[in-house]
Amino acid sequence: MRTWHVTELGDPPSVIRQVEIPEPVPAEDEALLEVEATGFGFPDYLMAQGLYHDKPELPFAIGGETSARVLRAPSGSGLREGQRVLALAGRKGGTMLTARVAATLDRLLPVPGDMPAEHVAVLFAAYQTSYVGLVRRGRLRAGETVVVHGATGGVGMAAVQIAKALGARVIAVVGGPQKAAVAHELGADVVIDHHAEDFVAVIKELTGGRGVDVVYDPVGGDVFDRSRRIMAVEGRLLIIGFAGGTIPSAPANHVLLKNYDVVGVRMRPFREDAAYRRHVHDTLVGMYQDGAIRPLVTTYAFDDLPEALRLIGERKVLGRVVVRAPEEPTA
Repeated sequence: MRTWHVTELGDPPSVIRQVEIPEPVPAEDEALLEVEATGFGFPDYLMAQGLYHDKPELPFAIGGETSARVLRAPSGSGLREGQRVLALAGRKGGTMLTARVAATLDRLLPVPGDMPAEHVAVLFAAYQTSYVGLVRRGRLRAGETVVVHGATGGVGMAAVQIAKALGARVIAVVGGPQKAAVAHELGADVVIDHHAEDFVAVIKELTGGRGVDVVYDPVGGDVFDRSRRIMAVEGRLLIIGFAGGTIPSAPANHVLLKNYDVVGVRMRPFREDAAYRRHVHDTLVGMYQDGAIRPLVTTYAFDDLPEALRLIGERKVLGRVVVRAPEEPTA
């Protein structure tokens, strides 16, 4: 079967290669799955560069969430042939973008049978990150105001939709008129194009100088530094990531004087809690079925993964990237 591996660290697409791997042989506690499509995001790009906090040994695969159908499952697993699932890569990664994979039962989450594969393949990383960030770490409540930076990226898109579903007022900050139009379509109440306006000045005017309750920041750098100026008393500034490339620092005296929280959002502890992971997943599926969330995706053919990664690195992708599995004959 064909798949893609990162064979050296550097800028995609030059560091990934298409390789042949053997058919999976499921262990007794594993299901055999037919892959439909796999989701990719900026963390995959960073991992290929060697700049992500997870640093697997070379060569390694990227893309950790996959839409799949069950081909065979262990007796007593409760899974049936043909059932749709969201499959997750294991703790040490593993190839997910190929024709067939074997996965342990704890890496499988059920999804509605009519949910499009490209939506299943992006429901985990971006949406679970945004839900846990806003709800558990950010304590977002209905009626509060939240600022979402990078609102048309993968996690930003999810944060806008989830915050709206929770009854918050959403201010989306984006770069450029195309992204501004998309942010409006995602449901943001106010959209600020930081190429044309100073988001700090606009938000201070919008809030009468009070500031906002929650800032969702996957960018870091100067965006984080300037966001400190728009925090309301008892506000929560959520650190999601550093897509801008610079890791900022928060002056402790400013945090003290303005009475706001700086909150880190790292998903691993929550993803390793199987019961909580399932609770969040079921909540998100319910939101999807109610029409409150709808992923924005761009879908590519298997052979076009290098081009998709290039566009991710150049910040030219809106929402999330999905790559279809290769077509391979059944062994």
